[in-house]
Amino acid sequence: MVSTRDLSRIPLFRGLSEEHQAAIARLAREVACSEGDVLFREGDAASQLYILLEGRISIQVKLSSRPESLAVASLSQYGQLVGWSGLIHANYTASAVCDTDSRLLIIDANELSALLRENPEAGFPVMEQVAITISERLRNIQRVVLKTL
Repeated sequence: MVSTRDLSRIPLFRGLSEEHQAAIARLAREVACSEGDVLFREGDAASQLYILLEGRISIQVKLSSRPESLAVASLSQYGQLVGWSGLIHANYTASAVCDTDSRLLIIDANELSALLRENPEAGFPVMEQVAITISERLRNIQRVVLKTL
């Protein structure tokens, strides 16, 4: 089972009250994935939120000009957010593939969204961290795309 101590080390949930972390911990489960496993594909309905605990995940996008996907990010740090699209009720904007055997937390996006809506004092800091993640990923995508042109 995921503990509040575990969640307090994850940037997305750092600074939340222990009560809110406990509620989120009840929604989370830890999973192990093998090298080559696909967590989700670009365009799929975004139903899960993933938090990297160990391993390396490649974030890939399809290009209309090439048959292969382009890796736009490589995530390998404890606590990195994977699949942020789930929190905004959208489709995944990229694919996520395990580059190595990995361990992740999985949280149902709808359940987490409902919890955050009911508790805006937790929802605002979480969504602020999501915005920071999106901004970082956008800057990274810009650098990668400019290098490929």
